[in-house]
Amino acid sequence: MNRPRITVRIPAELHVFVAVECRGDVTEVVTDGASSLGHVVESLGVPLTEVGRLTVNGREVRTAHVPTAGEDVRVHGVERPQRVPGAPLRFLLDVHLGTLARRLRLLGVDAAYENEDIGDAALAARSAAERRVMLSRDRGLLRRREIWAGAYVYSDRPERQLHDVLGRFAPDLAPWTRCVACNGPLVDADKDSVRDRLHHGTRTSYDVFAQCTGCHRVYWRGAHHARLEALVDQALRDHGSRR
Repeated sequence: MNRPRITVRIPAELHVFVAVECRGDVTEVVTDGASSLGHVVESLGVPLTEVGRLTVNGREVRTAHVPTAGEDVRVHGVERPQRVPGAPLRFLLDVHLGTLARRLRLLGVDAAYENEDIGDAALAARSAAERRVMLSRDRGLLRRREIWAGAYVYSDRPERQLHDVLGRFAPDLAPWTRCVACNGPLVDADKDSVRDRLHHGTRTSYDVFAQCTGCHRVYWRGAHHARLEALVDQALRDHGSRR
């Protein structure tokens, strides 16, 4: 039995996922006549989390569409900002993205983070249970059907990762309102109430404090504040405060 042949066009921004021979204007693909278009696209290496729309002969179709011979398929990247319907925008990051998680929290973005490798199945289950967007550089993890939503983190540099996530999802920014250690909310703290958690030098040098309502960690404008403030200011310049 002849197997259907289709043409697939993949945009340049998604070429990072596909083999060199599939990076031209048109790629000819032989299908089995039964697999969905979503499966075909994933078999080429592109996670569906990175696909915005699929069109066949100019008509938009769902990932469940089964291609037939001669169809011209276009894969479109996600539109920015990408909207995630049905839940407040929250993220879950895997074990390799700790710096990105801390920087998102610094900006007030709800970013849960697993600092141990708990496995893809557990991460996907947590994404679904808490309705969090899974951020990862692991394509296999992003292919798991049970995740609530997901996004590939393209760079291995934290500053570029942050810029990409903020540009893609446009989360509300509320700097200095989350604990960078555990993601809990911060509240203003009276100096006397946290005195027993401070070193002598800190007690004598600072008067303004915040405390995490989750892990009770205490924050103040210490030696690293200028560096963190520069990071916050850059993010606000590039992406704007939305709260």
